[in-house]
Amino acid sequence: MFRKKDCVAMLLAGGQGSRLYALTEKTAKPAVSFGGKYRIIDFPLSNCVNSGIDTVGVLTQYQPLVLNDYIGNGLPWDLDRAQGGVKILPPYQGKKGADWYKGTANAIYQNLEFIDRYDPNYVIILSGDHIYKMDYAKMIDFHKRMNADCTIAVIEVSLKEASRFGIMSVDENGKIFKFAEKPKNPESTSASMGIYVFSKDVLFKYLKEDAENKDSSNDFGKNIIPAMLANGERMYAYPFVGYWKDVGTISSLWEANMDLLGENPELSIGNEEWRIYSRHDAHAPQFVGENAIIENCSITEGCEIYGTVRNSVLGAGVCVKAGAVVEDAVIMDDVVIGENAIVKYSIIDETAVIGDGCSIGANKEKAKGITVIAAGINVAPNTVIKDNKMISTQDDIKEKEEA
Repeated sequence: MFRKKDCVAMLLAGGQGSRLYALTEKTAKPAVSFGGKYRIIDFPLSNCVNSGIDTVGVLTQYQPLVLNDYIGNGLPWDLDRAQGGVKILPPYQGKKGADWYKGTANAIYQNLEFIDRYDPNYVIILSGDHIYKMDYAKMIDFHKRMNADCTIAVIEVSLKEASRFGIMSVDENGKIFKFAEKPKNPESTSASMGIYVFSKDVLFKYLKEDAENKDSSNDFGKNIIPAMLANGERMYAYPFVGYWKDVGTISSLWEANMDLLGENPELSIGNEEWRIYSRHDAHAPQFVGENAIIENCSITEGCEIYGTVRNSVLGAGVCVKAGAVVEDAVIMDDVVIGENAIVKYSIIDETAVIGDGCSIGANKEKAKGITVIAAGINVAPNTVIKDNKMISTQDDIKEKEEA
């Protein structure tokens, strides 16, 4: 018998993350490393436990192995509960057959039974690819006060950016009267954050109706929200003020990592009042060589620095050998930067090896884009990989340089 919960969280973590290219070819986007000792999914999971939500369904699909292994039993986030806790929810075989999640709404629809076993009053829908700190309990309280059927978290964006988001038009009380998905000519700058609170019965009704519509894309933004508005349901926008970034592109992921270095004071991960928890293996302390130079960096445990590192974020166990220069870079766990190698304006994924004398990327001011080296790639000594290159496999190295 499952104990009734006031609110259950459903965390959408099955997206392919195609705009992260080499970083997500073998890893689900929410499992991508961030900030030296975190993964993207640490943020919504930590927000849940800090908000008092102890039942979280994580919906996985694309390349789930790393993500499943990382979440485990939920212990690092205090979500290893006998009643509730964190549960991995992949697509599964049912009486009517097996089916991949077709869209965000269909993913939740396929797991209505999971939600129903806790009989919650409310369901909060979250995305697994955003960096932010948010008290969901305040949003749920707002939902209750407004007697809302659905509440959507919104953040103010510039008019230039608005066409990238679902845009809400609201009255003076915050009630939504119009919604436009990625409009060419936005009428508002209140952008949906992809965070929804639903009253359970209303959510179930619309998901079931949507599932029966063969013409639906089975998506919250394209189908569920417009259908609810058209039927006059009570829908409110919950304004969020603070740091929030969709890290679905290479440039936004790099920018969010750089924000950790003090360029954006709103992103303060070290605040003990709202901790971001992670599953992080123990490492030895950092070692800084006698001739090492470190300026404006985040250096995680286990790093060995003998060269020069500037304006960069280094994950655990990274080794920067003598004479090497790393600038404006994100270096993930257990990467080796060889002697006299130069790495600039790049993202280097886990366990890659940059050989002695290599040149990767270019000065940020001159580069056309960020260079990315996928996990496990071994770059031979003295190889030159120019700016704005994407190295997903060993064969890419030769192909990119011949192009």
